[in-house]
Amino acid sequence: MSHDSHMNSSMLPTMHPDHHHTTAASGHDHGSGMMMMAMTFHFSYENVPLLFSGLTINTPGEMAGAFVAVFFLAMFYEGLKIARECLLRKSQVSIRYNSMPVPGPNGTILMETHKTVGQQMLSFPHLLQTVLHIIQVVVSYFLMLIFMTYNGYLCIAVAAGAGMGYFFFSWKKAVVVDITEHCH
Repeated sequence: MSHDSHMNSSMLPTMHPDHHHTTAASGHDHGSGMMMMAMTFHFSYENVPLLFSGLTINTPGEMAGAFVAVFFLAMFYEGLKIARECLLRKSQVSIRYNSMPVPGPNGTILMETHKTVGQQMLSFPHLLQTVLHIIQVVVSYFLMLIFMTYNGYLCIAVAAGAGMGYFFFSWKKAVVVDITEHCH
């Protein structure tokens, strides 16, 4: 299948009937209600849409503020992932041992122990995990959409925030240690 007819629209000049000039994906709204977005990385701070139509960056100060906000949002995302893992571990620690008598050979009674691990579907830990999962998914899509603005400053904020969040929070990540292992 040839994709020759599907060239990147940001590379093609567009002619608008109500205008007498040609534009090359300048990001201006020409009455159609749609903004043309750059499909290549750029380092601009003017007319940069950020998630919502009313949230547009137009000054260096606004870009600096957006950078800091996106940086902390990416850090929050990494922290949320680790927090969910810690909460899951804590809720899984509630292991129950149930002992019950069972008949044994020659009329003896043996004690059988059952180990129960897990959580119930309608338990508070599971409901909390569900709400946190929804928040994590929404934040991850926000970060993806921010990165897809192709604005270099915002892309750096996403990557640096995720890296810093991983650095600060991942050391708390679960490390599997077998306490029955004696050969170190």
